[in-house]
Amino acid sequence: MSGKILGIGIIAAALIFGAVVYYTQVFYYYYDLPAEEAEVLLTPLDGTAPRAIAFEDFEGIDATSSPIRYRACFSTSESPQTLDPLFERYEGSEPRNAPFWFGCFDAEDIGDEIAAGTAHVYTSQRNIEFGIDRVVAVTDDGRGYIWEEINECGDKAYDGTPLGEDCPER
Repeated sequence: MSGKILGIGIIAAALIFGAVVYYTQVFYYYYDLPAEEAEVLLTPLDGTAPRAIAFEDFEGIDATSSPIRYRACFSTSESPQTLDPLFERYEGSEPRNAPFWFGCFDAEDIGDEIAAGTAHVYTSQRNIEFGIDRVVAVTDDGRGYIWEEINECGDKAYDGTPLGEDCPER
């Protein structure tokens, strides 16, 4: 009889622990970004400081637990065709999944648009935090998405290989 009680106690503790871990990863650490403080910045081709572009309908989230949990959606009157001659493209980016409850950001759909060429990805800010770049995707129909990517220096730093001279100071 005491074995059953012990087994039930272990299973109950594991379920409670699992529920707490799930809640913290999917809900707890995230917070909404105020739209009135938002900026959509792109890095010009000439390498000068990032410049703001016009946008509206901003929705964004970030989290304190990871530097790559930033996600945002917006709309803009700009198109990739007008942005391409002015701003630096970001090659090789792949949007990361957002929490299911942040409905405007569907990483699979955004990735499909990038692959199809109907969305172009631009550098927003390099090394917004050491090893992390912020990128912006703009679609042909004026929808925009922002997320953060681990750059080459971040890959090196996080896997333990020497950084090299082209990486900034931490």
